[in-house]
Amino acid sequence: MTGIEIGIISVIAIVLFVYAGMHVAVVLSAVSFVSLWVFKGKFSLAVTLLTQAATESISSYVFGVVPLFVLMGLLVSLADIGKDTFGAAHHFLQKVLGGLGIATVIANTAFAAITGISIASAAVFTRVAVPEMLRFGYTPRFAVGVVAGSSVLGMLIPPSLLLIVYALVAEQSVGSMFVAGIIPGLMLALAFCGLIVAMARFSPRHVFATRDHDIEVEDISNTRAITLLLPLLFLIIAVLGGIYGGFFTPTEAGAVGVVLSFLIALVRGRLTSAGLWKVLLQAGQITASISMLIIAATVYSRMISIVGLPTGFSRWIVSAELSYITLIIIFVLLVIAMGTLIDAISIILIVIPIFLPIFMTFDNLDPVWFGIVTVIAAEIGLLTPPMGLSAYVVKASLDDPSITLGDIFIGTLPFVIVMLLVTILVIIFPQTTQLFL
Repeated sequence: MTGIEIGIISVIAIVLFVYAGMHVAVVLSAVSFVSLWVFKGKFSLAVTLLTQAATESISSYVFGVVPLFVLMGLLVSLADIGKDTFGAAHHFLQKVLGGLGIATVIANTAFAAITGISIASAAVFTRVAVPEMLRFGYTPRFAVGVVAGSSVLGMLIPPSLLLIVYALVAEQSVGSMFVAGIIPGLMLALAFCGLIVAMARFSPRHVFATRDHDIEVEDISNTRAITLLLPLLFLIIAVLGGIYGGFFTPTEAGAVGVVLSFLIALVRGRLTSAGLWKVLLQAGQITASISMLIIAATVYSRMISIVGLPTGFSRWIVSAELSYITLIIIFVLLVIAMGTLIDAISIILIVIPIFLPIFMTFDNLDPVWFGIVTVIAAEIGLLTPPMGLSAYVVKASLDDPSITLGDIFIGTLPFVIVMLLVTILVIIFPQTTQLFL
């Protein structure tokens, strides 16, 4: 059996086992181990590869950015900064048609700039924004659709956990990935706001269940609203400003963010010993899970390189005379299709080691841009059934049993369409990822 045949069989086996419900890290490690054993005929060589990957993949200083930003995001959520951000956005946009929906998107955008975890955004704003939108007469489907749809911004706007994982797998600069995600992230946020305005104006029955103008609104001053935003702005300036200003590395920025978010939660009286222990436990669990995935992805990447799958695939593409545009369309559709059943991080770990070397054979291809396109396409899977992780998080965080999972998926459909359009724009105009590089 040739190396190419072993590589193809291994990829098929990985997809089948993952779709069958096995954990991605276990599947990647086991299939890669067996494939290399069969290819080289040496059990000891497969063992050596596995042990080297386990030590080298997460021993790098750069990897320290993962637990630090995870911990910062959890502390920020504990400090109720998301709730305050939504309150301030609501104050300034309450007189705008569809204003609460726009406020949710803006608050999610700001919240994403200091958390980088879509699940955290979905959980926070389900509890904060959905009850408010229902109280003001918005339809349940629109309310949950806005929250789930805008939660994906956490995976694109830096500091994004997904951008960090891509940078580690593709061996790119974490800082460069953060900078490249700014414009596409803002484009997506603006597109969501435009969608909400258009729906409120041209299809109000899908947005408003009632138009009750007598609902009592909490009256806060402009000064109070701005005060609510100060902790958020302080964190954004300190963490992202420090990275972009060259004052410290992304790993050091994560440490700064942890200290500042800890102090904010402490000063606000939201940090108890039990709460701190819970946050530390969650951060450890998330980091351990990501560590296992990255170790497995490293084993997988080395295996397919040794058996020659990317090289063989490249030769096939050349012989088939597939154009660059055709290949990128196939890639995006594949990532979106995988997103219906596999989480975004797992998608990146599976497809990047295969496709990035192939795309790098094209002249002037920017791997940073390729990462942004991959992340946006993978994000779509957060909103599409049957996986739809953000939709499941919204459902789990809801206190209203009358809102079904089907309502959430229907509510997110317009946002999925907008994400597809933004993906096309980023592909057509790669300069959107290079403006600040």
